[in-house]
This record gives sequence, C-alpha cells and structure tokens, in this order.
Amino acid sequence: MREEETKRTSQSKIQQFFRKRWVFPAIYLMSAAVILTAVLWYQSISNNVAEDLQKENQGETAPEAVEVNTLKENVAMPAVDSEAVQVVKKFYDPNASTEEQEAALVFYNNSYRMNKGIDIAREDQKEFDVVASLSGTVTNATKDPILGHVVEIEHENDVVTVYQSLADVSVQAGDKVEQNEVIGKAGKSLYNEEDGVHVHFEIRQNGVAVNPESYMDKPVTSIEVTEEEASQEEATEEEATQEDAEMREEAPKEDAETGDQPAEESPEADKDAETGETEDSQQSSEPETKNNTLNS
Repeated sequence: MREEETKRTSQSKIQQFFRKRWVFPAIYLMSAAVILTAVLWYQSISNNVAEDLQKENQGETAPEAVEVNTLKENVAMPAVDSEAVQVVKKFYDPNASTEEQEAALVFYNNSYRMNKGIDIAREDQKEFDVVASLSGTVTNATKDPILGHVVEIEHENDVVTVYQSLADVSVQAGDKVEQNEVIGKAGKSLYNEEDGVHVHFEIRQNGVAVNPESYMDKPVTSIEVTEEEASQEEATEEEATQEDAEMREEAPKEDAETGDQPAEESPEADKDAETGETEDSQQSSEPETKNNTLNS
C-alpha cells in the first residue's frame, strides 16, 4: 500500500510540474538554443574549410597569373600603324660588319656619332602618331633645340624607353601611359637632318642602350644588359667626352695662332707705299736742282 501511495505521490508531483505554465516554453527555448548552437558551429566549420581551400587554390594559381600578365605586354613598335613605317637607320652594333656600322653613324657637327637607337620613318616622309612601346610612367617630356621634343618613359626591370625628334608631345612628366597610347608626332631634328621626318627610339636598361630590334615582340623582362655591352657603353661615353674636350681645347689654340700671325699687306698698300717713296724722293731732289741752277 505504501509503495502505491509513493508512486501516486511522485506521479502527481510530475503532473503538477508539467501543469505549470513556464515549463513547456522553457523546454522549447532550451531546445531552440541547442539547435541554434549546433547550426552556428556547423557554419563556422564550413567557412573555415572554405577559406582554407581558397587560400590553397590562390597559392597554387598565383605564379601562373603573374607569368601570364608578364607575357601579355611585349615590346612594340612605337607607331600607331607599324606596317606603314620602317627602320631608316639601325642601331650601331660593335659586332656588325663595317658596312652596317657605317650605315648606323649619324653625321653632326662635322663628326660621326654612333646611333644609340633606331630611327623610324614613313616611306612618303609624312608625319605619323608616335605611341608608347610599353606601359609605364613618363619621367621626362621636354623640348631640346637639337634633338627636338624628347619623351622618356620608365618601365619595370629598370628599363627606360626614349623617344626623340618629336614635332610635339601630348604627355608630361608624371603621367601614367598605357602601351600603344599616343604620346606625340614624328618630326625633324637638327641632330639627324638626313632622316627627315622620323622618330628616334631607344631602349635602355640600367642606363645602357640596347638594340631595340633585338627585343621587338619580346617581354620587357627579357631585356638584360651583358657585361660586354656595359663595358662598350662606358668606352663609347669616354670617347665622346674626350672628343668634346679636344674640340674645346683646339678652338682657343686656333684663335691664338691667328692672333699671333702678322696681317698681310694688300697690293694696294704696297702701291701706296711706293708712290709715297717716289714723291718724297722728288721733293728732296727739287732743292738740289735749284741750287745747281743758281751756282751755274
């Protein structure tokens, strides 16, 4: 009897507990909290896994992306229509034949100078738009009385492209330019008058001029100056400096020699001198004639 009474009492207590208003809402809230916690935990794990996979994929594809971007932009001819222009004066190559070297010389100021780039012109000698051979930053855009308008653009790999003999320019220092963007028009210069309307185009790597034709349609990263080219550039610069110094030294010497030489007398001056001497002798003889006449 006591056991039955105890069971009845416990059942009645449980029933009373569940009859309370806050029991079921509390159970629902606890269940919702557990479910929500489980969902959030699952989402955080999924996000972490996705981020890890993304980082791994980026790490694997990054080198390929850099390589593709590098190969997309190759050295281009600095003209809007590359088919309408041609190289009229080539780069002076110390290893070329004598005939080719002579054709790559520029005659200016009574002396021959080695061409440090290539000269590009149209066959009909008409003006044409000059474009940037590579994307980069304009570091110089000035007008030179001898070279014409000059534009220099800096690129990666310590490469600088130079454009001379321009009739006018449409960029200024500090501008960012894209490949094949117009920077000016071809023109004439006093330095190389024989080429007429043209653009002088140079490629320099670490300040050393290289043959632009050797790197046409090749990536800028392929431009590398050898030790031989660097030493030849230094020797050329020393020779040019020595020639300029000798020209400056010879000019005063010629003036001094000209000043020390006595002035030559003209034939008319000689005649005047002879006439003066004759008149003096005649005047000196007149008194003697008169004296002789009186004595007689």
